Order: sequence, then C-alpha cells, then structure tokens
Amino acid sequence: MQKTKDLEPCKFYHIYTRGNNSESVFVNQESYLYFLQLYRKYVAPFVHTYCYCLLPNHVHFLIQVKEAEAS
Repeated sequence: MQKTKDLEPCKFYHIYTRGNNSESVFVNQESYLYFLQLYRKYVAPFVHTYCYCLLPNHVHFLIQVKEAEAS
C-alpha cells in the first residue's frame, strides 16, 4: 500500500482518480458542475489549477500548490 505524502508548496502534481471498477463518476451535466463547484470551494484556494479533464469515469488535474501565506 502506498503511503500518503503531504503536497509541497510550489511543486506541480498530476492528480487523478477514477470510479470504482471504472464505473461512471458523473451521471449527467449537473454532476460535472457540482464536482467543479466543490473543487472551487475546497481545493482551488490552495492550488493553481493549470488544466483539468473531467471524463465520465475519471478526472485529471494539473495543479501547483500555492505557497503558504505568511502570518
């Protein structure tokens, strides 16, 4: 089993995932939009998103982690 690693600031990552048994993740247009809404809310504040591809049974993102803001 692969260990989870922290994402490092300023580094680029290809993030991807797919549905169980290659099943569809997105069932209609609204499910794509809902996914992107959640991405914008929970992920986008912490990364620069350079490109993404949402396919019916998997997703890809090319991101760069933002530097931590100074307190």
